[in-house]
Amino acid sequence: MPEELTNLPRRKIAILIDGDNATASLLPQMLVEAGKYGLVTVRRIYGDWTTTSMNSWKDILNYHAFQPVQQFRYTVGKNATDSAMIIDAMDILHSGVVDGFCLVSSDSDYTRLATRIRESGVFVMGIGEKKTPKSFVNACDVFVYTSNLVAEEKAVRSAGRRGPSRKKSAAPPAAPAPAEAETESDPIPILRQAYAIAEQEDGWARLDHMGNALAQLDPGFDPRTYGHRQLSRLIASYKDLFQMRTQEIDGSTLFYVKMKE
Repeated sequence: MPEELTNLPRRKIAILIDGDNATASLLPQMLVEAGKYGLVTVRRIYGDWTTTSMNSWKDILNYHAFQPVQQFRYTVGKNATDSAMIIDAMDILHSGVVDGFCLVSSDSDYTRLATRIRESGVFVMGIGEKKTPKSFVNACDVFVYTSNLVAEEKAVRSAGRRGPSRKKSAAPPAAPAPAEAETESDPIPILRQAYAIAEQEDGWARLDHMGNALAQLDPGFDPRTYGHRQLSRLIASYKDLFQMRTQEIDGSTLFYVKMKE
């Protein structure tokens, strides 16, 4: 889809996750939220990977190309992950390789880090539970509560079961396909995520911006995998979920997409 991969967001985002204080199942939604503010380039998850509490992260972090950072617990009851993540964040800040940070934790220990990043004129957002202290929330430029991401996760799962409307066939149902094949044959979840990243205030999203978002979420995404040569034709095939319109600007035709209620 080369025609959609233009004008990638200029801001580069580092997403740093405190694995002891975050939920692994919400990782795709966290990427969507961070992707609304730029291109996520640095992806790291911190924790003691020798403990069973980190097992839920192991499969999903590989899928989304996150780097696991090992931090042993020096003493019982103390969390050394905070210090490791703060030190890395400051190293990244001074290296100048990113223009923004996404800190994922509900721990007040990151309040001073968020404040220091913002004082440097760098964008900082936070993601955490409702119990997150207000000091950390207010230290960020943007803060997203995970309770809102849980609702989106359920919506994505529900939409994933829906496909383009087809006439009923008398043919017997096919045998269930492997999990990997089901994912490849159902682009709805990732299309919904890309739409969430590209959506404007009026509810419409530019198609080229959705293409940029898809490249962030899955660099291997290709409409031809689903039987269409262009992203616009793939989205148009789901008339029950999306509506499209065009706009002429300086002799060029821009496509816009809107998700139906």
